[in-house]
Amino acid sequence: MPAAGIDEVDAARSDEYALLSSLLLRTPDAEILSRLARLEGSETPLGRTHAALATAAATADAKRVEREYFSLFIGVGRGELLPYASYYMTGFLNERPLARLRGDMMRLGLERADGHPDPEDHLGSLCEIMSGFAGGIFEASPGDEAGFFSRHLAPWAGRFFGDLEKAQAANFYKAVGAVGRTFMEIEAEGFAMETRRSA
Repeated sequence: MPAAGIDEVDAARSDEYALLSSLLLRTPDAEILSRLARLEGSETPLGRTHAALATAAATADAKRVEREYFSLFIGVGRGELLPYASYYMTGFLNERPLARLRGDMMRLGLERADGHPDPEDHLGSLCEIMSGFAGGIFEASPGDEAGFFSRHLAPWAGRFFGDLEKAQAANFYKAVGAVGRTFMEIEAEGFAMETRRSA
């Protein structure tokens, strides 16, 4: 939950990141799918992806989504997609992007959450951190938040979500990919505007 005193826009951003984080870090159960089916869309680009996600959730079967999640992100040996910054930016796991992320996390006083077995550069974990920044849960200046996005999400997260939309094993997760891709575009544009305003 966003901290008290956070404005409406940042609270909505925090919620959006939290939604993406939860769907990337674990498979949604029947209760989550039921809640997602009640999402309301609008005529904005992001609103349309929310409506499509609600439709996908309303028609999804939790067991099938669980198998889909396994095929996409875990697999036998490996999943169809590897949601790690190192892999998307270098072609290998546990490379320099992970080391840079760990350095930034240490500087910002952040640690890997208990119960997260994946390396910190998993996109679900990065979305969790961004949710904390936007929601005022983690202390960071606007410059720190923008810098974190620029270094650790902007170079690859939109591409990953685009790949998720087209993934062979994706059905329900095509809609998740569309939400993520659209939201990353909005965030990149928002941070760019902030940078121009402060220049």
